Formats: sequence, C-alpha cells, structure tokens
Amino acid sequence: MFTGIVRERGRVVVAERNGQAGGLRLRVAAPATAGRTILGDSVSVAGCCLTAVTADRGELVFDAVPESLARTTLGRLAEGSEVNLEPALRAGEPLGGHYVQGHVDAVGRVRSAEPEGDGVRLWLDVPADLLRYCVEKGSLAVDGVSLTIADLDDRGVAVTLVPHTLRETTLSALQPDDAVNLEADVLAKYVERLIRP
Repeated sequence: MFTGIVRERGRVVVAERNGQAGGLRLRVAAPATAGRTILGDSVSVAGCCLTAVTADRGELVFDAVPESLARTTLGRLAEGSEVNLEPALRAGEPLGGHYVQGHVDAVGRVRSAEPEGDGVRLWLDVPADLLRYCVEKGSLAVDGVSLTIADLDDRGVAVTLVPHTLRETTLSALQPDDAVNLEADVLAKYVERLIRP
C-alpha cells in the first residue's frame, strides 16, 4: 500500500530484457529509497508496485514480469530514464495522498500540458473503462503521484500540478502524447462491485 506521495526521483541505470522469459530487470539509482529498503520490500516505481530483489550501494534492482510490462509503461524505460519512487507505507506513517495499491489500471496519454499560474494544468486522455471511476475532486494516481481531478470530459481528466509536484516528480517533463500509468481510487472500484446487480 502506498499514498502517492513521491519520496524520491530515481534514475534507471540498467533496463535489461530477460531473454526468453519476456521480463525486464531494472536497476535504479535511488540512495534515499535504497537506504530504507531490504530484500522483498515493495516499492512503487512510476506507480507500479515492484519487489526489490537487491538494495545495495544506493541502488535498487527489480524484476518486472511480462504481465506488468503489458499493462504499464515500464517496458519503455531505458538507461537514464527518471522514475517516481515511493517505499510502501508503514504503520504509523501519515497518509498524505490517498490509498494507492501500485496496481496500474491503464495507460493514459497526455493531451496537453499548459502553464496555469505557478503550476501546470495537465489534461490526460483516459481509457473509457477507467474514466468511469473518475469524478471531479476525486483522486487519481499518475505515474505514482496522488493527484486531485480538477475537471473531466468524455475523453479524460484534468489535474493541476503545483510547484512542489513539478519540482519533486517526473511529471514536469511530460509532453503531449506521452504515456502515463494510471490507477483509479480503489474505493470507487469496491463501491461499483458492491452495488452491481
């Protein structure tokens, strides 16, 4: 379980395909996160919950399986790519964002990114089967960042990126047509399941 509050931007050192297995081994330079991570810990990497197989000398190593690669943007990562990182929530820590599982629901696309005051208004095109969980002032995780939906239309949602988010996450680099990992608020999915006839 995560909160969508990014704790560090990591840099991909190695993104190597695992031969016939079809997976991807990621080595990420992330001194702060590596320093508090042990073997088997969950870490949100660009919004995807991955298991640390190594945490040593300021670097983390993860194996992404074909299922994860098929449903996320992880397969597009290359050496030098930056990723948002968040260690799993520990008991007693503040829940500053919203409940984020690290189970990416869909890949969305940036429609536009326009300055708005000191921040940026980001419009995202969202697949219809995920858009139904989106409501104005509701929560959406974008590449692992907890954001509030400011507006929506029949194609997607708008979120506002404040200066802190622009400084501390990878979202400041997004350009039109870039792909992003999206996770809807899990509470909306449970409500739908409970009321479905």
